[in-house]
Amino acid sequence: METAKRRTISSIVSKLSSVSEQTRAAALAELRLISKQDPDSRLIIADAGAIPYLAETLYSSSHSSQENAAATLFNLSITSREPLMSSRGLLDALSHALRHHDTTTSPAAVQSSAATIYSLLIAEESYRPIIGSKRDIIFSLIHIIRYPNSHPRSIKDSLKALFAIALYPMNRSTMISLGAIPALFSLIVKDSRCGVVEDATAVMAQVAGCEESEDGMRRVSGANVLADLLDPCTGSSLRIKENAVGALLNLARCGGDEARSEVAAAVASGADEGATEGIVYVAENGSVKGRKKAVDLLKLVNGGDSRFDYLINEENPNSRSI
Repeated sequence: METAKRRTISSIVSKLSSVSEQTRAAALAELRLISKQDPDSRLIIADAGAIPYLAETLYSSSHSSQENAAATLFNLSITSREPLMSSRGLLDALSHALRHHDTTTSPAAVQSSAATIYSLLIAEESYRPIIGSKRDIIFSLIHIIRYPNSHPRSIKDSLKALFAIALYPMNRSTMISLGAIPALFSLIVKDSRCGVVEDATAVMAQVAGCEESEDGMRRVSGANVLADLLDPCTGSSLRIKENAVGALLNLARCGGDEARSEVAAAVASGADEGATEGIVYVAENGSVKGRKKAVDLLKLVNGGDSRFDYLINEENPNSRSI
């Protein structure tokens, strides 16, 4: 059975080098379907030498071929990351597809290419500095979320890829130098789709964790925008509130004294202590990590306020009186 499967896949992959465009297109469609439906086939497809042909197809002018190749690469990235990363030219091909998102690359191929970046990075830390060194990939992903005519799915997949890139601390300054902060805050302020704002604030929470974020955040009044998201009046989801807490905490920790003062002032300036109320809400109802970050932020901006001792003591049970 396994031998028959290998023979079948090898035969299909061999057609990717055919002089007939119709034959190549049919083979691409077959590989996309097989790699989606049969997880065990993915490594066989990679071993059969398909990856260089799939990467080359991302330069094609045919939208259907682009889409099938990019979708197959994404399917392979789920379980066969090492063969992808060791294939020469793969990252350049993904970069090309992303870079031409507003001209020659179809939206579906853009989405699969961004999703492939995310898939490669989210489970394999060692790839994060490699892809993070590809400034053209980061620039293209930022341009996609900034471009007014980008497809909503392209924006979502690009945000997820940027999040995975930002998980490696050394990549954050590169992202900032390429305009990530104003692009992210433009989405946070102007985009009404909850899922997009959730993903944008998640990326911002990571990007804020470097020294360079202080100046970039100041230019867009970032601390005030994030504090507004914590106000119950804005109707932000719990996930958005958690991300806002994380971003403010990282900004305060990684910035200088002025950044810490700006965070405290932004939280204090909200009407009826709305931002503080939002932090308390996260401290009481958020995820385990979210609750801890909220308590740490409360200590930083309201450290002397006894109203929050019950939260701080709950976070540090050793400090309770017996």
